[in-house]
Amino acid sequence: MSEFRLIQITDTHLSADFPQFVANFQRVCAFIDAAKPDLVINSGDLAFDGPGRPDDLAFARSLHDALPIACRYLPGNHDIGDNPTLVAPPPAQLISEQNRQAFVSVFGHDHWRFNAAGWCFIGLNSLIMNSGLACEEEQFDWLASQLAGLNGRPLALFIHKPLFLNAPDDPELAATSIRYVPMPARRRLIDLLDRVDLRLVACGHVHQRRDYTWRGVRHIWAPSSSFIIRPEDKQATIGVKEVGLVEYSFQPDSFKVHHSRAPGQTDIDLFSVITADGTARPQ
Repeated sequence: MSEFRLIQITDTHLSADFPQFVANFQRVCAFIDAAKPDLVINSGDLAFDGPGRPDDLAFARSLHDALPIACRYLPGNHDIGDNPTLVAPPPAQLISEQNRQAFVSVFGHDHWRFNAAGWCFIGLNSLIMNSGLACEEEQFDWLASQLAGLNGRPLALFIHKPLFLNAPDDPELAATSIRYVPMPARRRLIDLLDRVDLRLVACGHVHQRRDYTWRGVRHIWAPSSSFIIRPEDKQATIGVKEVGLVEYSFQPDSFKVHHSRAPGQTDIDLFSVITADGTARPQ
């Protein structure tokens, strides 16, 4: 295959309780159907509340199954719970093996690797990092073995959380620690990646579009397909607050990125559809 085309979507937050997010997803599906990429990757937060309402996971899977294109999936914090960090209290929904297994039972895997167009593509579960769960060490061992077998291929990494804000040694702050892969797992991951020809890190999680390069590696923050978080007191602006998706075209030793938006997608503000306790506002 001389060219490999994929579309990244993320943070779909699907639930039968939120038809507004489903409508945005259906517009994305129509875009994908017309574009006909080789693969779709959803880089996490497929469900609105997987840990609290497991039916959301099954609902999200049923909507993805309607796509005419093959999909690969990664878990997000709204699917399996969040990482513990060194600088903040444990999150309300903490990652657990039970939650991870619930995701795997619906979506098949929580990390993967494949090759296409001369590239290696690896997807990682970023939520188990820093957890101390057995699966964290197993994934690091698996990653090391996969990287050892690249045989010179350039690497594209897909992950739910950004590795960092601007640089690997960015200080962790309590207010934003859950936004990025936490220390010390971040340092261990980057040390492994420094040994290979990493060209791309593609993530989601922040609900903002961002595209920058650090030491030759392009970092793409894909926007949510579902909603934005508008108030500055709820989330500071880092990139561009808009919904959308990202298109990629890979050829041997090169790739292109196109930032896209499906016709009809709406920049829904999260707090216009949920109450303070996280439940749906009456329509």
